[in-house]
Amino acid sequence: MKDRYSDRRIYFEELAQTSKEYISRYISTYKDIKSCHYVLEIGCGEGGNLVPFAEIGCKVCGIDISTGKIDNARRFFREKGLDGEFICSDFVRCEIEPHVGRYDIIIIHDVIEHIDPEDKDEFMSRAKALLRPSGVIMLAFPAWKMPFGGHQQICRSRLCRLPFIHLLPEKWYEGYLKICNEKDDKVNELMSIRRSRMNIESFESLCCRTGLKIKDRTLWLINPHYKAKFGLRPVKLHKYLSIIRLFRNHMSTSCFYILSVT
Repeated sequence: MKDRYSDRRIYFEELAQTSKEYISRYISTYKDIKSCHYVLEIGCGEGGNLVPFAEIGCKVCGIDISTGKIDNARRFFREKGLDGEFICSDFVRCEIEPHVGRYDIIIIHDVIEHIDPEDKDEFMSRAKALLRPSGVIMLAFPAWKMPFGGHQQICRSRLCRLPFIHLLPEKWYEGYLKICNEKDDKVNELMSIRRSRMNIESFESLCCRTGLKIKDRTLWLINPHYKAKFGLRPVKLHKYLSIIRLFRNHMSTSCFYILSVT
């Protein structure tokens, strides 16, 4: 059986399913989605999240730093007969002036936790600049302290994929990965994620600093994407648990937000 991390078409199709069933519906609660809308995904990967928007005629654009993922996105969209623009660039450093105020909907899905701490404010400020005054940003990320918040599921060794293993002290965690014979590039990636980690409070502080209004926060005990990946029924974190900082950061497998400038 092919793995979603080696066969990116599997991951593309899973994201397309999750976007259709959950992400686009979540957005539509706060923004009517119309065929005339411009939709941008920052950190789009293979572009699966954009599929349901392209299918109804939205003008979709994805940007990602990975050449391979952008090539896949163009190919997968072409094979589905869908129109989409895909750009390979570093969003924090690319030219955005021609696109300021252009987008009705911006999607940032499982990306902010990968952005270097010193670049997070610039990243969110740039996303805000691209948004129309009436537009919305849908942003999602896994809380750092949740069982797999370190993205350790990408490891080769099962011992490195244990829940909460990423919460070991930094040197212990790095040493553990090396003892389990994880490749250097994988160790470096995981340690980078550790340094750029995101929790709920730090994200909401980031929104405040960059002038973005939080219109909604929905915390998931079972990530909606787990339905496509594992056949699990998505479950929201109970409202009483979500108000307790310890519980929400350790139990939120995905944090959904709707942001706006007004």
